[in-house]
Order: sequence, then C-alpha cells, then structure tokens
Amino acid sequence: MTTTPTISKLLLFLMTAAIAATAANLYYSQPILPLIAQEFCLTNTKTGSVIALTQFGYAAALLFISPLGDSVPRKRLIAILSILLVLSSLLAVTAPNLTVLLIGVFFIGLSANITQQLIPFAASLVTPKEKGATLGTLMMGLTLGILLSRTLSGSVAEYFGWRAVFVMSALLATIFGLLLYKALPHNTVHTNLKYTQLLKSTFVLFKKHRSLQIFTFAGASWFAAFNALWATLAIHVSHEPFNYNAQQAGLFGVIALAGVIGAKSSGKWVNKLGSKSLVKIALFIIAIGFIITGVYANILTALIIGIILIDFGVFSAQVANQVRVFSIDPNAQSRINGVYMLGYYLGGALGSLAGVKAYQYYAWPGVACLSIGFVLLALTFNYFAPKQQEL
Repeated sequence: MTTTPTISKLLLFLMTAAIAATAANLYYSQPILPLIAQEFCLTNTKTGSVIALTQFGYAAALLFISPLGDSVPRKRLIAILSILLVLSSLLAVTAPNLTVLLIGVFFIGLSANITQQLIPFAASLVTPKEKGATLGTLMMGLTLGILLSRTLSGSVAEYFGWRAVFVMSALLATIFGLLLYKALPHNTVHTNLKYTQLLKSTFVLFKKHRSLQIFTFAGASWFAAFNALWATLAIHVSHEPFNYNAQQAGLFGVIALAGVIGAKSSGKWVNKLGSKSLVKIALFIIAIGFIITGVYANILTALIIGIILIDFGVFSAQVANQVRVFSIDPNAQSRINGVYMLGYYLGGALGSLAGVKAYQYYAWPGVACLSIGFVLLALTFNYFAPKQQEL
C-alpha cells in the first residue's frame, strides 16, 4: 500500500483540469447537432448517431482500455490516448460526410478514457487518509467538465461553426497531453499479464470481490435515477406551465453546479463518517430531492431545490463509493475502476431509457417515482455493503 504521498497541489490541479477538459469531449457534440444536421442534410435518427457513437466509444474504452492501466505505465498510456484524441478531433474537423465524422467521434469517446486513467493514477499516489479529499477534487473537475462542456461548445459553434469545436478539442488535448507527459511521475506496473489475460482477470476480479459487485450495482442504481431526471427535464419544462425554449432549459445545467460542492465536500466527510454512512446520507438527500420535484412538478422553485439536492447527493455518493472501490485491491485499481465505471455507465443508460418511457406514460411524476425506486434499490445494495472495505 502507498504510505507516502507523492502528489503535489500543483500536480493535483493539473490532473483535475485535464479530467475536466477530457470529460467535456463526451458532451461537446450535443449543442451542435442541428448545425451538423444542416450541413450534411441528416434526419433526426442519423443526427443522434453522433452522440451514440461517442458514448459507444467511451463504453468500449472502459471495457478494453481501462484495464491496461495495471499492465502499462499510466504515463505512457495517457500520452498515447492524448495523441489519439488529437488525431480523432482533427478527423472530425475535416470530416467530409457523416461516416467519417462518426469514426472521428467514436475514437474521441475511446480516447476520453484519459479520465479513467488519471483518477486511479491519482488515487495510487496518496495515502489512504488523503484518498477521499483527492478523489473529491478530481470529481469536482469531472463535474465541471460535464456541466460546462455544452455551454462552451454552443458558444464556440455560434461564432465559429461546429468544426471549430473539434479544433478546440484538439488544441486542449495537445496542451494537456504535453503538460501531463512532463509532470506525471513514472509508476510501476503491478502485473505482467498478457492483454487477453488482463481482460479475463477484470471479470475474475468482479466475480471474486462481493463488495465490488455491491458498490457497482449501488452506483449504477443511483446514476440511473440521475439520468432519468436529465433525460426528461428539458421535455418537462418545454410544456405548460413553463414553456421554456432550449436555451432556457439549458440553464438548469448551471443549477447542477451544486454537484461540484457535493463532490468537494464529500471528500472531506468520507474519513469522518465512513463511506457506507456517507453514501446512505447522500441517497436520502437524493430521494428528498425527487420527492420535492415529483410533488411540486409545476413549481419552478421546487424544481430548482430538488435538482440542487439530487446533484449534490449524486456526486457526494459517487466520491464516497469510489473511495471504497479503490480500497479493494491497490494492485488492480485500473481494472476494478474500469469494471465499476462500466456498470455505472450502463446504469445511466438504463435510467435514460426508462426515464423517457416513464415520462411518456406518466409525465413528470412518473419520472420522479421511477427515480425514487432506483434510489431505494441503491439503498438496499448499500445496506449489504461491508462497513470495512477490503484492503
């Protein structure tokens, strides 16, 4: 186990900023879809494939690239992924048709795995007591990247066109790639397994550690609730009594900055309360948020308060959950984080689909009830979680 911290405040800041810049790539394309559709004369279904291919690329990376962090020096792997991100962004910039653009965004999603290499890297560089605060800071960067990406992308596209968004992506990837290559320390790998053995061992780890299964299913459940909300919120506020346009609906993302506070503060509280207790408290906060939005669905103030509570709770729970995930096996952190995040991501996808269906049949109260159900499921999994993580 790591006993001496080797990460400075400056390096932690750089890693946090790089995580924000990299995570943003997964959401840059959402505001510019109408511009892409107009240039290539696309139907709604074909336009939606741009987002889908980006997400598929990210999911593939969680499964096939994340485990490499345990067998390849992370500094080298991050450098390779940075180069791939630059090249993929440039491919999107020059795309003459939809097919080339889809190839570009798929590899953008794949190379965004930089984020999931930096998080376990940082966790391995600090003492157990500092792990909560460190992950809280990194999650703050991840949250900022997710929330501000759409605003940044939309603003750049408004003045310079949609291709300029991918130029920006390439420039940021170049800058952070060079800075990380210069600043990151060299790490010693913990396994010499061949690639196929490495992938197989990832599933063996999931099967071996009951706690990892519990943490993964718990996280997937509350992330499903979170995505059910955000997949349907814009639809809800576009109707009576709000009648908001897309720009007005997008302002709810600013409210979601409460998640930044949650991520940062939970890193400090996890050592005092313990991860299991903190997750339970966070889940109750999320449930209260959904109850408020469900009961007072047509009152703006209630929606704002509910969203603040939900985002605060979700990101607080995520930090606490990742602290215990990284405590399972220090020698397999990349593989464990990869399988955990894959489950988390799949939970979010399920929540989005279920949320849209719930809204179709039962409107916004149906989404709130569905989400509360997911939160109760997460509480059930958390109940069976061990108080003391595997070390």
